[in-house]
Amino acid sequence: MTKPSPKPFLFVGKPVRDEYGRHLGRIASFMVKPNGRIDGVFVEHGDGEFLRYPNDQFKIDGESVVILPSIKLKVKSLCSEIPLIWRKDQALSALSKRKGFPADLFDVLHENFDGALNQLKADAQSTLDDIDRQTEKCDRQIKDLHSALINLEIEREIGRIEDKAYQTAMGIIQQALKQANDEKSDLESMKKQLSNIILGETAEEPPVAAEEEEEREEEAPPDSQLPEPPVMVDVTPGS
Repeated sequence: MTKPSPKPFLFVGKPVRDEYGRHLGRIASFMVKPNGRIDGVFVEHGDGEFLRYPNDQFKIDGESVVILPSIKLKVKSLCSEIPLIWRKDQALSALSKRKGFPADLFDVLHENFDGALNQLKADAQSTLDDIDRQTEKCDRQIKDLHSALINLEIEREIGRIEDKAYQTAMGIIQQALKQANDEKSDLESMKKQLSNIILGETAEEPPVAAEEEEEREEEAPPDSQLPEPPVMVDVTPGS
């Protein structure tokens, strides 16, 4: 039996932050499988709350550990799975026309692909709703921070706050504004990407090297013409 590696436990007590630099807490422990693989990470948050996170939601950044937003992992998964299922269904139709699959077998496979695709699109719509809620939260935070900034300037103007305290408060507010704006920008980018996928659009595939393209042509039958995925279009309002 493989012994669990002791290395992960070197991070116990290390700070944990989110992708935007906010301090969240510290590593408390790990869930380790018998083969030594990490299966979960236990985090003590700043408010004393103790939570377990899946291993794939973490990355190491120097001396600290970063928790990746779960919604970002969800978007990445959906943007990979939806085009894949779509292409499989299109490939099934193309092959059925050339090879003459039994109708009942084709129907079963098509219904499986179609059902999986519809479920993924429903998950994508639910994820878009979550993105909207998080974006609204960022907007409220940004508004509050601007209000805090204005009130800070007023207090300094009338001489009720010393320069050192002013500079400290200014640094805190500006850092929080940057984090909130970075998160909002990230959310807007995820929404645009996922919206395109829901509409049945996928990004164009990267160009294939000439040598690789020739190998594909040699391997494929002369009449092999699988359907190409739809072309990406910009759905940004006002474009």
